[in-house]
Amino acid sequence: MPRTGVMPSTRVLAGALVLVGVFATGLGLGQIELPAWWAPEGKAPPREFPVLEPSRPTRIAIPSIGLRAPVHSVGLAGDGSIAVPAATRRHEAGWYEDGPTPGQFGPAIIVGHVDTRTGPAVFHDLRELRPGATIEISRRDGSVAVFEVNSVERFGKARLPARRVYGDFSRPGLRLITCGGRWVGGETGYADNVVVFASLVRAKLP
Repeated sequence: MPRTGVMPSTRVLAGALVLVGVFATGLGLGQIELPAWWAPEGKAPPREFPVLEPSRPTRIAIPSIGLRAPVHSVGLAGDGSIAVPAATRRHEAGWYEDGPTPGQFGPAIIVGHVDTRTGPAVFHDLRELRPGATIEISRRDGSVAVFEVNSVERFGKARLPARRVYGDFSRPGLRLITCGGRWVGGETGYADNVVVFASLVRAKLP
């Protein structure tokens, strides 16, 4: 039977980045905890690439893997970590609403389950993406932010490069995060995380 994907969490401890699991009961849902430094600081770099004004994402489309899905907002769980979508919304992705919107400077974070106990979920095929693939994020203002995949990488949950995933505010970026690797069960769920790194390349304006 397919299992619910477990998302990672991260903390900065004694100047080092350490990944720790923060898990809910029942279906094995987890959250992503933000490092304390996860915020833009100082002056933004020159606009040598498309940059959009803030607008919430509403849909995600990845033509190369046949993915089209709604995007809803997720906030923080009670422990200060990023909440993941409910298992009942397995065909939707969750955008972290306290971070950049897709197209702004910084990494917009969108999370989703790889599967649940009832079957494959929205990000089941993320591991099939290849560099150069296009990701389109429809936004509430009618625009579409178009990203190009830079890399698709898998990290053990104890070795997630948190600063690289969450801390690059040099340009508008996108991170899609789900679970992957071997199913180990218990509170850990899947052993790894699949992270898609993508950069904004153009925008379709209304």
